[in-house]
Amino acid sequence: MRPAGVVLDDEERLQWDSEPLVKVGPLQFGMSHDEVLAALGADHATAMLTGRRACFHLPTSYGQALTTYYRGASGRLSCVAIGALHGPQVILHGLRLVGEVPSRLNDRFVDCVRARGLAEHVGCSQYGDLGADEIGLVLRAQRAGDILLSRPVFVGHEWADRVCDAWEGSIPEEEWRVYC
Repeated sequence: MRPAGVVLDDEERLQWDSEPLVKVGPLQFGMSHDEVLAALGADHATAMLTGRRACFHLPTSYGQALTTYYRGASGRLSCVAIGALHGPQVILHGLRLVGEVPSRLNDRFVDCVRARGLAEHVGCSQYGDLGADEIGLVLRAQRAGDILLSRPVFVGHEWADRVCDAWEGSIPEEEWRVYC
């Protein structure tokens, strides 16, 4: 078995597509936690649900692959953060978003958003992370030893307003503190 700190190569990762504000791989925003478990083929032993957050290890991962966040009382999926080290590779309009060096990904992200006529909507978080409300995505960074790699955070319509705002946006505070 490989150590938990090892970063998976793209070939070792699950390959997921995404549709802005609608879905990430098999996960559709608005699902219940039980529906998320079924979509991932996970049982309760692979997911730790604490409050509004669940952390998942996937069959290809050697550690935490993704974190899901749920809306308050409704308990519906509103946010999916993909781990840089072990998470699936998520593709958005041909752009690989997971486990990339942020300084290289940022320009490609802006080009991707610009190609959809949304360049003026790219924002920057208080931590320097790029994102766009219109596609419900912020590109966070996660430590992988001595380097940083991209940890994309996707949200549904309900949480898209101010997706880059760590203080007034809907992404939970604990997600903004993930660096390792």
